[in-house]
Amino acid sequence: MHGDHIYGLPGLLASIGLAGSSSGIELYGPAPLKNFIDSCLYNSSSRLAYSLKFHKVENAAMNKQILFEDSGLEVKTAPLKHRIPSFAYRVNQKTRPGRFNLEKAKLKKIPPGPIYGALQRGEEVRLEDGRSFSGREFCGPPRPGVSMVYCTDTLYTESAIELSRDADLLIHESTYSQKENEMAYERGHSTATMAAKVAAKANVNKLILTHLSPRYTPANETSPNDLLNEAKAIFPNTQLAKDFLQIDVKKRCNSS
Repeated sequence: MHGDHIYGLPGLLASIGLAGSSSGIELYGPAPLKNFIDSCLYNSSSRLAYSLKFHKVENAAMNKQILFEDSGLEVKTAPLKHRIPSFAYRVNQKTRPGRFNLEKAKLKKIPPGPIYGALQRGEEVRLEDGRSFSGREFCGPPRPGVSMVYCTDTLYTESAIELSRDADLLIHESTYSQKENEMAYERGHSTATMAAKVAAKANVNKLILTHLSPRYTPANETSPNDLLNEAKAIFPNTQLAKDFLQIDVKKRCNSS
């Protein structure tokens, strides 16, 4: 609930309302989130043209329950170690159908359209000409989903390791260099070394460092690249986050 994580949310919600592009939004976060949003909207005389529904994450985090699930995704959460309650989130993509062999379908003269979708889902279809096909004939093996974990403000903690186990991507705060290890403990933040140790112990595929202190600029004695090198010494497959960075999340093997 610290300001650098939540101050932008009321403005975003108001902008979505002005755009008229939402029929309702569900927000997941710490228990005080609802009071904060309600207060901001009330005191700024802002009225949203859509509904908000709040979900507290504390119980799911403490009891290791699934926080959210639909047909394609599963989200879990875990408590972290910070000055105030803070949480990490893991998004697991569920197993997907095998790749659809489009050329084979064309050779069989199966007309394109919704039938292709049914075949890709493995369903049995019957064409108007009486022919029947099974989706298993046109699909490769099921493809395992990918997973990513986002650790917000935290010191090094076992709960982050447990939640991140074998994840394809770990995004972890890295506020300080190891030189400021004492300050990191005082303020409840991680060093690049701590983030790398979590990645290594959790056996993740890739680590992204984020939430760097503004003290680290290219002109200063210690730069973001120094934090990157610090982490790479422990976990080589590490990258620095930056605005608008896009990451293609992949499995460790060649399957996607």
